[in-house]
Amino acid sequence: PRPGSTGAVVGLGGVGLAAMITALAHDGVRVIAIDTLASKLETALELGAHEAMTPEQATERGVRADTVIEAVGRASVFGFALSITALGGTTITVGLPAPDDTIEFAPLGIVAEGRTIIGSYMGSALPSRDIPKFVEMWRAGRLPIERLITSHIGLDGLNAAMDDLADGTQLRQVISFIDDGSGVLDRAS
Repeated sequence: PRPGSTGAVVGLGGVGLAAMITALAHDGVRVIAIDTLASKLETALELGAHEAMTPEQATERGVRADTVIEAVGRASVFGFALSITALGGTTITVGLPAPDDTIEFAPLGIVAEGRTIIGSYMGSALPSRDIPKFVEMWRAGRLPIERLITSHIGLDGLNAAMDDLADGTQLRQVISFIDDGSGVLDRAS
């Protein structure tokens, strides 16, 4: 993101909030967080989002952003992300929709408004280049990734943890492996 630009993140699960705090780590970028759940909007504000709102509120307010990151993985949400992308702006989709989830949109709007659509798998990261940058940002206190961790679990809690992620009640969970002498590494500390 460039200083003076506005970014919006649609979908505030673990991936969306990671994208949001990364955008906030850049100077002079205004970040709008968008989700349907009030608890996730609260979390986004606690993490530093300049504004947090539902998709309906964003539509009512006429929100437009230079860069919009869609992190839900539903075609309808991708359509919403396109609708709030400003002239000359970029819509980046990182969510993974079902193979049969489709959307119709008018390409004329993309062409006439000079907008760009980017698909990004795994953040389109180059680990050798990007991980050192993220570590540097974290060490400087600009990338508070530890605040995304909402629980620590053992292997025995893995199924429930996956359900919690699917329900949206957890963001990021750390699996702890503790050797209690039994040879089984499956309990959280």
